[in-house]
Amino acid sequence: MTARMRRRADIRRRVSNPKDAYERCRVFGCRQPTTAQARKGLHRLYCRRHVDHYRRHGSYFRASYSVSELTSYRRAAHDWLDSHRDASAVDLAVSAIQRLYDSAGQHIEAFRLTGRKPDERARAAWARLREAGIDPLRPLAAWLALEMKLIDDPQADRSAEYKRVQGAKLVHRLASGTHKRWEQEGRNGRIIVTELHKYPASRGVVLRHIGEAIESAAAPVVEAHLEVIHARVEAEQ
Repeated sequence: MTARMRRRADIRRRVSNPKDAYERCRVFGCRQPTTAQARKGLHRLYCRRHVDHYRRHGSYFRASYSVSELTSYRRAAHDWLDSHRDASAVDLAVSAIQRLYDSAGQHIEAFRLTGRKPDERARAAWARLREAGIDPLRPLAAWLALEMKLIDDPQADRSAEYKRVQGAKLVHRLASGTHKRWEQEGRNGRIIVTELHKYPASRGVVLRHIGEAIESAAAPVVEAHLEVIHARVEAEQ
């Protein structure tokens, strides 16, 4: 029996014989059985819906921030960064993001990512940013905006997991997807236009890879200047 087959057999055994599993999901107000209790997974604390929520958002109970919630923070962060490009911390962070661009490898179209490993999909996101000519200040500003929003949000999930996933989702949005458009002539001579728009799924382990990368790249600015940038946002509100 191969290692993969043994792993599958072990998972089937654990699913069919849950141990120490809570009967109900631990999210307040949820009455669904945990995946282990329902014999549909291994999680002993949460139901399928909240496990999926965690994969998408990095939290079992907190949703992702909307674009409008972060707009003022992103604008203030980008303006400050743009006017302080020569600061050593900014230069370090921009250089780190540029290295992520440069080391991402060949650009892979979004519809060709299915089946690839999470780290490959994460590198593909950085490659899309590079191919689109996205200024490294933009993902850097997005991360700073998230840091400031977490400071101001009294109900924030302040776990490292939530912050990294949220930061990765912001980077993912900048990376967009693959868009193709082609024309062909129909039987009656009319031109038929076909479009293909494919966006990579923004969930799962790939977000953890992207989040860790942008967190590490932005660290010099967060440590040296976040307080000053945040003060500017507060003054404008």
